[in-house]
Amino acid sequence: MRALITYVSIHHGNTERIAKTIAEVLGAEMIKPWKVKPKELLEYDLIGSGSGIYWWRHHRSLFKLGENIPPVSAKKAFLFSTAGLNISWYTHRRLKRELQEKGFEIVGEFSCRGRDTNGPLARRGGLNRGHSNEKDLERAGEFAEKIQKALEDSGPSYSRPH
Repeated sequence: MRALITYVSIHHGNTERIAKTIAEVLGAEMIKPWKVKPKELLEYDLIGSGSGIYWWRHHRSLFKLGENIPPVSAKKAFLFSTAGLNISWYTHRRLKRELQEKGFEIVGEFSCRGRDTNGPLARRGGLNRGHSNEKDLERAGEFAEKIQKALEDSGPSYSRPH
């Protein structure tokens, strides 16, 4: 299984720590969305997309990449995010819908709290100081293990080389 994680982590490195943890478990490559061409994504069996949440949605560069991906079949994807408020059911929906419309099967979603000093929160020291922490990273690793196991169980084409 070839896996790629496209991610954006701008302010405190929250999302990058989560992306690295997931990538280690899956043996995935990591890249910023503006450094990959949409057609290059077709070379991968599994695509992970994640960022901090900015004004209730993923970073705009993930949407721009998603808009330019050609339609696919038999491709899997997962979403992840870090946010001041952990409401992934709401914040993931737009990117999830966009990827599904391109033909991706969403095999999982992960979200955890992240340090947030956006806008007026900066004056008060922000939210979630100390996140993403060891517990968040542990949960991200467990999430990746579940995805890996599910893909391995789904057939030989998704088994990870040793």
